[in-house]
Amino acid sequence: AAPIHWSLLSGDAETGVSIMRMEAGLDTGPVFTQAACPILRGITGGELHDGLAMLGAMLLQATLPEIVAGRLAPQPQNDALATYAPKLNKADLELDWNRSALELERQVLAFNPWPVAHTRLRDSMLRIWRAAADEEESATAPPGTVLREEPSGIVVATGSGVLRLTEVQLPGGKPLPVDAFLNARRLAGQRLGAA
Repeated sequence: AAPIHWSLLSGDAETGVSIMRMEAGLDTGPVFTQAACPILRGITGGELHDGLAMLGAMLLQATLPEIVAGRLAPQPQNDALATYAPKLNKADLELDWNRSALELERQVLAFNPWPVAHTRLRDSMLRIWRAAADEEESATAPPGTVLREEPSGIVVATGSGVLRLTEVQLPGGKPLPVDAFLNARRLAGQRLGAA
């Protein structure tokens, strides 16, 4: 399961942590306490993971003495409110340029730092580490077309809006901000994702 990734992919406004009693089923035990964490736009899966780890540690530190002293009883979970976060597969990582710029932004950020979203660039795979959606700008070019190159990003047409790629990586290379990436190559007019 990949709950952090799926929270970002789904566009959830918040996620959180729970202190619960373990049972045989996956996440089925009664809950002692919970804490919510807002999902801010632009946060990566790694940043959210680290924030939730810190929140969980603080919540456990505050809750454990109450549990041990018998002052806090767990409450059964409401199964109607449960959501399922499936395992990730390779297809989840491939950018589908027909989707909206906002959905693609979420996908890129959810998979940073692992397993990293990607798209096809000619005969190789281009990993996308950071990107930002611009839903105000529209494009008449087919989705996946590189509209222009700017120091602040590679602007790509999507199904709705444009996506500005700001950090990318070619096979065998390291992640680069686009200004450094564009020093040695030009992409304007090319179509990403096309075989």
